Amino acid sequence: MRIARFDGGRIGVVVGEDIVDVSAAAGVTPGEWPPVGPVRLIRDFDALRPAIEAAAATGAKLPLASVRLETPVPWPNKVIAYPVNYHAHGNEMQAGYRATNQGFFLKPNSSLSGPADPIVLPHVPGREVHHEAELGIIIGKTARGVAREDWKDYVFGYACLMDMVVRGREERVFRKAYDTFCPVGPWIVTADAVPDPQALEFKLWVVKPDGSRELRQHANTRDLVLDIPGMVATASAVMTLQPGDIIASGTPQGVGPIVAGDTVHIWIQDVGEMTVPVVQGTEGATEVFADAYVPPIVKQPLG
Repeated sequence: MRIARFDGGRIGVVVGEDIVDVSAAAGVTPGEWPPVGPVRLIRDFDALRPAIEAAAATGAKLPLASVRLETPVPWPNKVIAYPVNYHAHGNEMQAGYRATNQGFFLKPNSSLSGPADPIVLPHVPGREVHHEAELGIIIGKTARGVAREDWKDYVFGYACLMDMVVRGREERVFRKAYDTFCPVGPWIVTADAVPDPQALEFKLWVVKPDGSRELRQHANTRDLVLDIPGMVATASAVMTLQPGDIIASGTPQGVGPIVAGDTVHIWIQDVGEMTVPVVQGTEGATEVFADAYVPPIVKQPLG
């Protein structure tokens, strides 16, 4: 099942190129504040699923193109991200560590945005903002101390995710915390609809204003250093995971700069795809980024 959030917090089931509003069956009130309805939906999904499926089968269909898709879980308890989780990306960034010996970091919920929201570049002259394509793993149950072999019991579904970053040597969370720096969408695909999440092909392109299209990233989740069972086990060893928590898998090689006017397109096998425009913002200047980034990162040859 593909579950989307749209038009001011409504919940829909995506059927082909259409969407059916199932907000009432899902127990979600559009426009509620804080927007925690999707978290309750995920927690109670097993009980709600028959009513949601019935509503999806009988409700009026709207063309997907006629609605505004929003980030599926706007108010999770936390967003957990694993750095340097592909060997080739570690090599290109000259990083001597990997997710297996570095652990995770947290991104703020305020960095979340959806497939219809632009990536807003902060006003940080002399710095580059880079794209990072990742798989978003949505937790479905409260969990602590999950054993590797039990990981599937705690995953609700999957989504496309991009982790944006101001390149530099300052604190990682600081550089990744700007608003719109965590696009997630275009929907959540429930875990039962993804045959093998540990062998998902995914790609990211950057499209220039002249229409030229550059494939920047292309990898498979089978090449993760810390695999999905390991990510769930590691995170739950440290803290309690809650329904709706989002795990960002880490990005493969090929990260690179984006500028205003670009469009970033991500595709993940069996999950979906989304295309997000890039615009220049006027906010974000801070003395932390007053100095130019020296030395610049010089990517190392792959191979």
